[in-house]
Amino acid sequence: MNQEIQKKIKNLKKKTNSVILVHNYQLPEVQDIADFLGDSLDLAMKATKTNADNIIFCGVDFMAESAKILNPEKNVIIPDINAKCPMANMVNPNDLIKLKKENPDAMVVSYINTTAEIKTLSDICCTSANGKKVVESVSAKKIIFVPDRNLGAYIQRFVKDKELILWPGMCPIHHKIRKEELLKLKKEHPSAEILVHPECRPEVIDIADHALSTNGMVNYAKESEINEFIIGTEKDICYRLKNENPGKNFYPIKSAICPNMKKITLEKVLNSLETLEPRVKIKDEIMEKARKPLQRMMEVGQGD
Repeated sequence: MNQEIQKKIKNLKKKTNSVILVHNYQLPEVQDIADFLGDSLDLAMKATKTNADNIIFCGVDFMAESAKILNPEKNVIIPDINAKCPMANMVNPNDLIKLKKENPDAMVVSYINTTAEIKTLSDICCTSANGKKVVESVSAKKIIFVPDRNLGAYIQRFVKDKELILWPGMCPIHHKIRKEELLKLKKEHPSAEILVHPECRPEVIDIADHALSTNGMVNYAKESEINEFIIGTEKDICYRLKNENPGKNFYPIKSAICPNMKKITLEKVLNSLETLEPRVKIKDEIMEKARKPLQRMMEVGQGD
């Protein structure tokens, strides 16, 4: 059945001049049909370089919004409009405006995991891959960092000359990962290195060998001489890791599942190619304002 759908997707993709961008947390069968597979920064950059008329974005809402903001002339389609990021909705625009007024000397660095409206209130965006580099790049000594307090706390470890005011948001999936789970896996696989996402709790990062973005994990696993890894992020990145490193073993946190990422299925991707719907729609004035912090983020580029 999957092969039949994959064949239809391939034919329709060519017919409609579409490209399929897929996040590392997507279902394995959706990863299999990707033209580009990556993390939010990598996919944002890929979106600006495609000649396709239609971008089918297999990820959550803020990612598809970012692709549309950076490509206003293209159709950006998300196969399930209900694939939303709960963390992105943890920032209230009115509360952020109030915090900005209380800290007039601060600049706003917003994680890409935010809504288009929050991006309009931001000076620059960042991702987990380049957060440290972005914070170091801004001129202000005081920074309002939204919405992920765990990522902000992680960045603060390395940027001692700036004060980060952390918004109380977090990724529910990463926040639920406990150090006890990782230590249990470490006991079962003592030779394995622990790789975790910077969205994890500080005590989880403390016991990890490395804190990396999802693409950071992909690159590190490929280049490392280590053959075993405990993966502290959404479990389906292990599908890509194993595909690209068949001789290595990856041990996921089995409960680390993002239900919103899993809303996108092969059938929904096929439907999107057949209908070129549902399209991401953002008001022109919001797109224009939100584009600047995204472009500044991309000018800073990848992290170290």
